[in-house]
Amino acid sequence: MTAGKEFEIEREFEVDASPAEVWDAFTTGTGGWLWPMVEYEPREGGAAPHGGTVTHWEPPHRLTDRVDDPEHLPPGQTVNRLDRVIEPRDGGRRSWVRYVHSGILTDDWDNQYEGASKHTDFYLHTLRQYLTYFTGLPVTFTTLDGPAPSTAAHAFVKLGRRLGLPDDASEGARVRVDAPGEALDAMVDFRSRHFIGLRTDTALYRFFGRNHFGAPVGVSIHDFAPQADAKGTEMAWRDWLLRLYA
Repeated sequence: MTAGKEFEIEREFEVDASPAEVWDAFTTGTGGWLWPMVEYEPREGGAAPHGGTVTHWEPPHRLTDRVDDPEHLPPGQTVNRLDRVIEPRDGGRRSWVRYVHSGILTDDWDNQYEGASKHTDFYLHTLRQYLTYFTGLPVTFTTLDGPAPSTAAHAFVKLGRRLGLPDDASEGARVRVDAPGEALDAMVDFRSRHFIGLRTDTALYRFFGRNHFGAPVGVSIHDFAPQADAKGTEMAWRDWLLRLYA
């Protein structure tokens, strides 16, 4: 096994949510901003997602877990650590969060680090969107990858144009999006060459330009509507992606 090289990605931010709400988002509400995960065993030494172990459990102030088994990690990674520190602001109405993702990468370190760093920024942005607009609501989560042709260099640009997003539509813009079977009125809450985030009154739509890192384009939907249909949503977006990259 390749020895690998350590990495560390550290971010700090404030959010309009209480420490308890942030804690819940990290532990039981991950489907609202990341993806659904098994719940933590609430104690130091307890089980954590992805075959990990809880190394610090202090609700609602600090949560740390570690995965040392490469079988539970993406290819090219042998150790993964996540550390979150949460402190109250404004009498507990807001929170300051320090998030540190670290571990060991063993394959194509520069590309893996760049991908992990940029994904961290997008995921934490989505966390803030969830905490600001949808915290605590039941969610239906759908995620899927595009077909093999979506790894092409201009695949993500093609996706943005198929959605009907103007090239100059930046964060804060109101747009009408050509989604499968319907037009969505949405706010652009994130826009970069790697990611697009759209927020409607009932959902967060996340688009991942993973073609920049050698993988297919990805789509994730966090749907907070009471009658959300996970199977129907997945089938509609899968067909949309297949047609886009046919």
